[in-house]
This record gives sequence, structure tokens and C-alpha cells, in this order.
Amino acid sequence: MKLSKNKLDSKIILVTGANAGIGKAAAVEYAKQGAKVILLGRNIESLEHVYDEISELNCDEPMISLMDLEKADGNDYQMVFENMMNEFGKLDGLLLNAGVLGDRSPIAHYDSETWVQTIHVNLTAQFLLTKALLPALYGSDNASVIFTSSGVGKIGKAFWGAYSVSKFGVEALSQILSLEHDDQSSIRFNCINPGATKTKMRKQAYPYEDETALKEPVELMDKYVWLMSDESKGITGQSIDCQ
Repeated sequence: MKLSKNKLDSKIILVTGANAGIGKAAAVEYAKQGAKVILLGRNIESLEHVYDEISELNCDEPMISLMDLEKADGNDYQMVFENMMNEFGKLDGLLLNAGVLGDRSPIAHYDSETWVQTIHVNLTAQFLLTKALLPALYGSDNASVIFTSSGVGKIGKAFWGAYSVSKFGVEALSQILSLEHDDQSSIRFNCINPGATKTKMRKQAYPYEDETALKEPVELMDKYVWLMSDESKGITGQSIDCQ
């Protein structure tokens, strides 16, 4: 699935969690493929580093959208939509990559506040942002929405608690949106499961794992680009494994 350059020429793509890990790798690769990228995250300093990296590649200048998904309210989501429409009048792609791990503990001992926070960031915020941006996505000739799933979002696994439950919910949300838009070929919804990848979250989950056995985020980008590009038009309601 090797892609040539500029598969995303002139596309407007928003990436959440664009400051590090898979989100950063996707944002940089999308820009290299010709897209205008909006970098959404909660840490301005790390977002600016990604901004600089993209700018130094002589790609289209990215934009920064500062947003904390844990604390954002309806006005914040509305502002993202209004800024999008005022600047571009549409949105061609949305990669929902931001997420938190939560506790790695049995349900009997799971902290209630952590449960609520994890479900909110990983699922509810994905719903709120997607819903807010749907009118912008409708303005595209071929819009692609990519949710981030996980192996524990398909088969429950002990000690993965709210993270696992949230990813089951993301899978369902993607399928529901796909079915609700089955008569609209200009927009599609899919999940992508990156698998075992060298990221900060993976280190949290498996602190003693041999990191040399893990793939770097950049090694997964072929499928991320393909799913965002016109080459995957017609693919919707699917859950795609990167590894």
C-alpha cells in the first residue's frame, strides 16, 4: 500500500492529539502529502514544535487549535467549527487520535473519577467534536473521518477497564455514523487500530516492555494516509488493523 506523494493535495485535515506520537506522525505525513493540517491539542508548546517541523519541510503552513478535550464545553466545540468554516468553508478529513489510558486496574478497584474522565476524553469528546464538525465535513466532496480504536476495543481484556469500554464505544460510534450516512457517498467513517506502537501511552501500559520490538508511529502511516485519501473512497464502517 505504498503511496506516492501528494495523495492529499489541497485537503483540509484536522488531527487531534497532534502534539506527539501517532497524532504527530500523521499530521506531518498528511502535510507532506499535500494537506493543510489543523493541529489540535492541549499543549501549545508541543504543538508549536510540530508546527515548526512541518514548516521546515516547506509544506503548506499548518494551523494550531488549542483545546483540552477533558475540559472543553459546547462553546469550545462551536468555536472550532466556526473557525473552520470562516477559514476554509469545509473540512475534508478528521483524525480523532487523542486519548488517555486511565487506570490499569481491576473493575473492583477502579477509581470512579478516572473512569468518568477516561470515558469522556476517549468517547464522549469524540462524539461532541464529530457532531460539531459534521456540517463542515458535509461541505467536502470526499470527507473521511477516522476514529482510533484498539485491540481491547474488540475483545475485552482484564485490567483495561474504562479504556477498553471507551474503545468498544468508539467502534460502535463509527459504525452508527457510517450506517446513518449510507446514502451519502461524500462522507465515510472508519476505525483504525494502530496496534503495538512506540508511544508514551504504550510505555504507560507496559512500562517494562522491550521498546525495540515496537514499531515507530511513522511506520504505520501508509494506512493512515490511504484511509484519508480518495483511494479508499467507498470504504466505510470498517475497523482496520495497522499491524
